[in-house]
Amino acid sequence: MAQKESNFTNMVLTLMVISLVSASALAFINKVTKEPIAKSVMAKKVEAIKQVVPEFNNDPIAEMQTIELADGKLEIYPAKKDGKLVGTAVKTFTDKGFSGHIELMIGLDTAKSIVNISVLQQKETPGLGTKMAEPLFKNQFNGKNPSSFKLKVKKDGGDVDAITAATISSRAFCDAIQKVYDNIQEGGKK
Repeated sequence: MAQKESNFTNMVLTLMVISLVSASALAFINKVTKEPIAKSVMAKKVEAIKQVVPEFNNDPIAEMQTIELADGKLEIYPAKKDGKLVGTAVKTFTDKGFSGHIELMIGLDTAKSIVNISVLQQKETPGLGTKMAEPLFKNQFNGKNPSSFKLKVKKDGGDVDAITAATISSRAFCDAIQKVYDNIQEGGKK
């Protein structure tokens, strides 16, 4: 079998065929996985809502409201039992973490006290900042209301016990919670 001469035209055609096949494969994989990924994200969000608010029987996802902020948005999920509001889950965020962006789901009761907190996303230092997801740190906020609980680490004059060697992550955690209280008023709207 004779070997084809390697010239610029053959190389360009070969590269175009490889690029076309690769792009087609990526488009197909994206189309096939798009819906399962969206369902997975939604299931994770529903599970986080269940972890942070009292038992409910409505669909908080369908009743979601948002508050647009200069640097992002808060997602508000009302939890109702037999039509009566029992709590509110709020997806909040901060970009002040040691490694950047942190997302939390915060559950509030009807008196705006914290029921529970779930860490949705963080990229903090393993073994240090990642301890924000552990009960020892995050449970200190449960039952607290900022009217009597300062959402700052003790080093900054607040009431929060910071994670040892992860003060920046602790401050960021408090910042994400404070963002909720600064923007939520009666009825879940600003």
